[in-house]
Amino acid sequence: MPRRRDPLTLDLLAWRPEPVVAAYGDDVAGKGALENRIARLVSRALRDAKDERDLSREDVARLMSDYLGRKVAKATLDKWASEAGEDRIIPLDAFAALIDATEARELLGFLPGLFGLVAVPARYADLIELHEIEQHERDIAARKASLQSKMRGRL
Repeated sequence: MPRRRDPLTLDLLAWRPEPVVAAYGDDVAGKGALENRIARLVSRALRDAKDERDLSREDVARLMSDYLGRKVAKATLDKWASEAGEDRIIPLDAFAALIDATEARELLGFLPGLFGLVAVPARYADLIELHEIEQHERDIAARKASLQSKMRGRL
């Protein structure tokens, strides 16, 4: 008779690391004009909020209104999520409110990504700085070894 699996034992092969970088994949924003890419991101965040948190656009608009202290209508969200029409680019403060309302931290990676940077959780800041210091130490050690070798060759 086969042994039953202990339900309290974790499956090590099923573990997946938490994403380090806050960003959607390149396929979400896609290519094209910046305003179209932003609209696709807004649309994706709203869709994910509906699918994952059961938040309607009305719910998101209400949460954003609370965050901003001014009215955000569902129609405005629809406009920001649409690639058609004019005057449809979401303002930066509303973008922050959208991130807060939808909990779509992946939106944080878009703007830094335009400049070759990434958004990472603050808990990794010391680890990144430590890595940079260690890399600098290796560079200094290599330069020192090069100079010492040069000097030995002259003596």
